[in-house]
Amino acid sequence: MELHADFTRRAVVHAARLAWVASPMAGVERRMLDRVGGEVARATSIVRYAPESRFSPHVHDGGEEFLVLDGVFQDEHGDFPAGSYIRNPPQSRHTPGSKPGCTIFVKLWQFDPADRTHVRVDTNKLSYVRPAERVDVELLPLFRDAREDVRLERWPAQSRIELSLPGGGEFLVLDGAFHEAGETFETQSWLRMPVGVQLEATAGPRGCLVWVKTGHLAHPQTVPAAAMRN
Repeated sequence: MELHADFTRRAVVHAARLAWVASPMAGVERRMLDRVGGEVARATSIVRYAPESRFSPHVHDGGEEFLVLDGVFQDEHGDFPAGSYIRNPPQSRHTPGSKPGCTIFVKLWQFDPADRTHVRVDTNKLSYVRPAERVDVELLPLFRDAREDVRLERWPAQSRIELSLPGGGEFLVLDGAFHEAGETFETQSWLRMPVGVQLEATAGPRGCLVWVKTGHLAHPQTVPAAAMRN
C-alpha cells in the first residue's frame, strides 16, 4: 500500500474527518496519514484502542514513536496518560494495550537503524521555553539528535509563523487551529512539508498547540524487503 508516499510533495490529511478503519487486531482502529507497505510498513497513523484491547507481544524491528492524544496507553513499562511521548527504538519489544482505551499518534519504521535510545516523556510535568531565535512561540523539547528535532509548539492567537525546513517537517494539530496555503488545520489535522521549503502559517483566534518534527525527511527510511516478507 502507498499513501502519501512521495516525500518530495506536500501532504495533508484532516484526520478527524476520516472514518476509523479496523486493524487486524480486534478493538484497534486507525486513521492512516502516510504509509509505504502492508501490515509491516513505514507508517504514520492515528490509532484508537477500545477499552480492554491489547496487541500480542511483538518486536519493533524499525522502531516506534508515539504521542498519547487521549486516554491511557499501557504496556509492561508503565501507564502513559495523554501527553506522554514515547520512543521505542529498533529491536525493542512490548505488549501494548489499554484498559480504559486511548488514542495515539504513531510513527513506525522511521528511526536510524542503529538507534537504541528509549525515551519516555510526560509532557504534563514539563515547562515550555521561549527560544531566543523564535520569541513568537513557546517550545517543549521532546527529542533531538543529528537526524531530527521533535517538540511541541504553542503558537499565540493570530500569530504569523515562518519556519525554514531544510530537512522537511511534519505538523499535527493537538488543540486550536492554524491556517496555511488557504487551508484550515484543526485538531488531528496533519501537514507534511518536503525538504527545502518554508512553513508560512497563521495561528487561529485561540492560538494553536502543535506536535512538530523537523529534519527527518532528509534521511528517508523504508522497510527492508526481508522484513516485509516476515
